[in-house]
Amino acid sequence: MSLQTPARTVPPRGGTPASDDGTAPRGGITGVTTRSRILVTGLLVAAAGYFLLPVYWLVVASTKSTGDLFGSFGLWFSHPQFLSNLRQVVTYDDAIYLRWAANSLLYAGVGAAVATLLAAMSGYALAKFSFAGRDTIFNIVLGGVLIPATALALPMYLLFSKAGLANTYWAVLLPSFVSPFGVYLCRIYAAASIPDELLEAARIDGAGEIRIFTVVVLRIMTPALVTIFLFQFVGIWNNYFLPLVMLSDSKLYPITLGLTSWQSFADRQPQLYQLTVGGAFVSVVPLMIAMVALQRFWRSGLTEGSVKG
Repeated sequence: MSLQTPARTVPPRGGTPASDDGTAPRGGITGVTTRSRILVTGLLVAAAGYFLLPVYWLVVASTKSTGDLFGSFGLWFSHPQFLSNLRQVVTYDDAIYLRWAANSLLYAGVGAAVATLLAAMSGYALAKFSFAGRDTIFNIVLGGVLIPATALALPMYLLFSKAGLANTYWAVLLPSFVSPFGVYLCRIYAAASIPDELLEAARIDGAGEIRIFTVVVLRIMTPALVTIFLFQFVGIWNNYFLPLVMLSDSKLYPITLGLTSWQSFADRQPQLYQLTVGGAFVSVVPLMIAMVALQRFWRSGLTEGSVKG
């Protein structure tokens, strides 16, 4: 008489063990995973709605007349006239808004580009070169991250006044060239992502330090540099207190300060309410374009395969 061993039920790969009758138990990992996904998706949708609601209101309000802005439901359209409102924004007071927009692009674009380059140079040097006082300098940079920019505005105004640079473009540009957070991020990123063997190989091939930095280092550090540029660009674009302290000529104002000046006169000229709303909507468009255009550079693994293990 032959003895037959009962067949064992093998649990499916990546799932829950099967029951004695061969069927999978109800619920299990699949049910938990589905519920978790639904919960996480719902929370993300709620968070997205919370952050996008002001933007939606701004889009709707920018299409209304001054009367409809206060006399209609705030979250829905009423007699849209976006093109007419936009024309008024860009032509009011001899097209002063376009001047403010050009000033903001100058401050934010040039300031963010120079600050990113200086941060890359400083962070790379602090990460890959040994010299006396390196740790002290890095600690000072960390201290600069902790100091709020508003605390430095008045001392900088006194300094620029002594130098004769107050109420000039340089009064806003020069402080924008410094980014302690950018130096900190570049130092951490360079230490983690740039192999010493790659730098030594480039030196053996005859490349100088400037060529190594411009050809090798900047390409590897692209994700960090894009992050710093965006942070600095958005910070300078939205900066209000520094231009308020430094500038007195309205032709030098950025958009933030210019829109505030319009709002301050809106009680006497009600049309400025609508111009302020329309100008605020236009002011967020460059930030959206920058985010969409630069997000493709956020990629990891740029140095994978550059050095043999």
